Amino acid sequence: MIQSNLTIIVIFVLYLVMMLLIGLMAYKKTSNTEDYFLGGRKLGSWVVSLSAQASDMSGWMLMGLPGAAYLAGLEAGWIAVGLTIGTYFNWKLVAKRLRNYTEVCDAITIPQFLGKRYRDDQNIIRIVSSLFILIFFLVYTASAFVSGGKLFSTVFGIDYTVALLICALVVVSYTFAGGFFAVCWTDLVQGILMFVAIVIVPCAAVVSMGGIDATLARIEAVNVNMLNPFITLDGSSIALISVVSSLAWGLGYFGQPHILVRFMGIKDAKSVKKSRIIAMVWVIFSLAAATLVGMLGRVFLTEDLSNTSGETVYILMVMKIFPIIIAAVFLAAILAAVMSTADSQLLVTASAITEDFYKAKFRKNASDRELMAVSRLTVVVVSIIAVIIALNPNNTVLGLVENAWAGFGATFGPIMIFSLFWKRTTKKGAIAGLLTGGVTAIIWRNLGAMYGGIFSLYEIVPGFILSAIVIYIVSKLDKEPSKEIQAEFDKVHQMNQNC
Repeated sequence: MIQSNLTIIVIFVLYLVMMLLIGLMAYKKTSNTEDYFLGGRKLGSWVVSLSAQASDMSGWMLMGLPGAAYLAGLEAGWIAVGLTIGTYFNWKLVAKRLRNYTEVCDAITIPQFLGKRYRDDQNIIRIVSSLFILIFFLVYTASAFVSGGKLFSTVFGIDYTVALLICALVVVSYTFAGGFFAVCWTDLVQGILMFVAIVIVPCAAVVSMGGIDATLARIEAVNVNMLNPFITLDGSSIALISVVSSLAWGLGYFGQPHILVRFMGIKDAKSVKKSRIIAMVWVIFSLAAATLVGMLGRVFLTEDLSNTSGETVYILMVMKIFPIIIAAVFLAAILAAVMSTADSQLLVTASAITEDFYKAKFRKNASDRELMAVSRLTVVVVSIIAVIIALNPNNTVLGLVENAWAGFGATFGPIMIFSLFWKRTTKKGAIAGLLTGGVTAIIWRNLGAMYGGIFSLYEIVPGFILSAIVIYIVSKLDKEPSKEIQAEFDKVHQMNQNC
């Protein structure tokens, strides 16, 4: 046991050193805020696509989704379907338009883009946006730290708090150093590792159980309903509200700042199509495999993981199936998932607080050096608060992600769609939509916890719908945007048609 732990530690340390070296190399290429937050808009298709998907899926793909499938069978597959559809439409509808629009606006953050899009000289949009980003990313980053904490505590049997601190320290270190360039290149490596690990594990489990037919027989022997996406494990029909809530995860993509910012950093809009193909292959295979890991774990493992939400199923399967060196590499995939998301979230939060709050509200003439110092300080402070949130070991990865995902999707999703596709959208409509979506998501979730019923519908659905309605009505009642704003919209529209 001691020898096994030592091997895993060595692999983890080597992996972390490699990530830190990438961060240090990126540090040398980071000379201003555009480099720090967007990599100078010089990133290629492979880096952007894998970085977007790695930062998107986080530790929940290797722990949260398998845990849901372990507990609910193929019913959890509806989440994977919703996410797959959402990924496609986000790349298809948003990526190219956002890349071109932010370049024309000279914007390096999502709040800055919205502020410049509507000529918000009072910076109300940027301030409101940055505050919502701070609120929801605290929860989202905490979910990544929970994943890392559960990884270390399960594998090594160490104290959960110590595990959290180790995870947070590593993530902060290279995010602090290299910024967006470091994050994207480390995400490329991490995205490849996550993909290989999550696809190989269920394949190896099927082989070890005697093949596909033998595996299916064992699943049916445990619970015949595990393979039916329309029936719960207790034999009742899945409620329509549950299916809608699961599919609604796809709506969240349009409002995730850490994913959207990848589109802004790609070297040119013509590279988006190739990136979309790479991203879709990654997503389809990864989500399908993650769902399989949960269901296979139900029959492969002898221990009952129900009391732990099933979120350690991937870890335990890896440790039982593979030789220690390979197992260590595949366990490092969880660390990769945690780091690839947490670093992205920290960077987006830092950019929002620095560019859209500190600079916009207090120091309009701040130098690049000053802004980068504030950004790095923000990374540290946000990490500390996220660790405090994650200290409760009863937190589930999927539960925290679900909360933050809905918040971002409802807050930013509708206004991003309106901003890119409807030039009649006004500043007042944008502000009203942001507030409606964010507040609805928070209130609806609390009502669901207290009353259930219709309020058990995933909060992203009412939040997204109400925000869209408010944006439309307020914009129609408001006077038309200026000719300057409409001309800029037409210019971007023409750019989109030409590439």
